[in-house]
Amino acid sequence: MKRQKIKKDKKIEHDKGVEIKGLSQKEVKIIAWIEFYQKYFFTSNDIEQFFTSKSIFYNFIKRLVKKKRIIKINKNKYYLIPIKAKSGAWIPHEFIIVDEICNSQEYYIGGWTSSNYWKLTDQIPFTIEVFTTKKQGKINILNTKIYFHRIKKIDKVKYVIKKIAGHEFKILNKKESKKWLKSRESLI
Repeated sequence: MKRQKIKKDKKIEHDKGVEIKGLSQKEVKIIAWIEFYQKYFFTSNDIEQFFTSKSIFYNFIKRLVKKKRIIKINKNKYYLIPIKAKSGAWIPHEFIIVDEICNSQEYYIGGWTSSNYWKLTDQIPFTIEVFTTKKQGKINILNTKIYFHRIKKIDKVKYVIKKIAGHEFKILNKKESKKWLKSRESLI
């Protein structure tokens, strides 16, 4: 719906659309579309209809990253900071972030994180420990510290699939978490 302004000579002037400080009309249009369809984690395929070339798309992404409206999650996935977020602080659960980074494939959450999840320890981990065949090392994304342990093979009997906020994630099962915790106690 367009806003109207009444000038002194009583002519009605229509604005060209909704304007949000710091965002172009096209940026607002695309962000509104993403929010409407609740695709907060999105890929280039999700929004390619808005662009005529890849270079325009990459410039769009670069501008929104610089404006801190989107965050690059992995090679081809981004997270949209919703317009309704106050000062850019709108963060999904850490387990959802991990699942999206790993594209729901070849990973499980383990270590102190799974032990705390199953209430086997009161220790609250500062870092989410993820075991995967693809990544290795530490990253800090959306105020979440994630440590990726590379392993050769994911044993599907070791983890279970759970849901949080309607989103599935993989976590080391309770039995394996107990074994892991016991192995840590023997090191002390």
